[in-house]
Amino acid sequence: MNPALSLRADDDPARTREVLRRLELDVTRRLDGLLQGDYRGLVPGLGSEPGEARAYSPGDDVRRMDWNVTARMSDPHVRESIADRELETTVLVDLAPSLDFGTIRHTKAELAVAAVAAIGLLTDRLGNRLGAIVHDGARLHDVRPGSGRRHMMAVLHRLATSEPQAGTSTLAAGLHRLASPARRGGLAVVISDLLRPGWADPLRAVTLRHETLVIEVVDPRELELPNVGLIELRDTTTGRIVEVDTRKAKVRDRFAEAGRERLADHARDVRAARADHLVLRTDRDWVIDLARFVDQRRRRRRAATTAVH
Repeated sequence: MNPALSLRADDDPARTREVLRRLELDVTRRLDGLLQGDYRGLVPGLGSEPGEARAYSPGDDVRRMDWNVTARMSDPHVRESIADRELETTVLVDLAPSLDFGTIRHTKAELAVAAVAAIGLLTDRLGNRLGAIVHDGARLHDVRPGSGRRHMMAVLHRLATSEPQAGTSTLAAGLHRLASPARRGGLAVVISDLLRPGWADPLRAVTLRHETLVIEVVDPRELELPNVGLIELRDTTTGRIVEVDTRKAKVRDRFAEAGRERLADHARDVRAARADHLVLRTDRDWVIDLARFVDQRRRRRRAATTAVH
């Protein structure tokens, strides 16, 4: 397990706060090293109204160069821009029992919390707000939108101390709440393993109101079985236990094929809903995968905008 992500609901509160602080520092440092300039943001655009000028820093977009101030000061300066309106980001975090599973570096639930920390940092601009809907498997819990580091840390603490509950609630219930007309439009980030069915149609309703990103968290043991003899597998949602003989190559092959088909089905359904899709795995460096996704996403959107104009 990665100690920076090792979170448990029964941990000492002071230790939990320290782990979250280290997580924030680690994500901030690594994202700053991987993403430069405009690519540090998750959403496109910096606004259209001119703001104050400041000294140029490596990585700044040269198209924002203020040549008048540069000439007066004899040093390169860029003109900041003021956002046309604040962005409200809502993260729907699935912390159902199926996410309390991990076999490599950390559990899927810990990876989900870390992803929320990164989303908060990537959307943290003046006036922007972050809210959350937490699905624990039995109920939905709302965290009202707020801004600033203290609020983001409170959201992370709420997630880190949530205990998975067995119940009949599904991710679809959270998506319906996210798509409610009463909720302000903005950026919606859905973080889940997508294992329970019934989320595809509600996701389409979400994308009608919000720019939407789906982050699917995956553990490699959900995709491939090692040859370790006769094992028992338990469904963390229903509690059902089945015996599987991993010594049989056909069993391992069928399991792997089912895993590939499931991921392909999820990707197809997310694309059909017109949402962005990012897969994070517990056996990979998720920060690098996230940074690569943000970089490619913003380059793609910037190229599309340039083509239109």
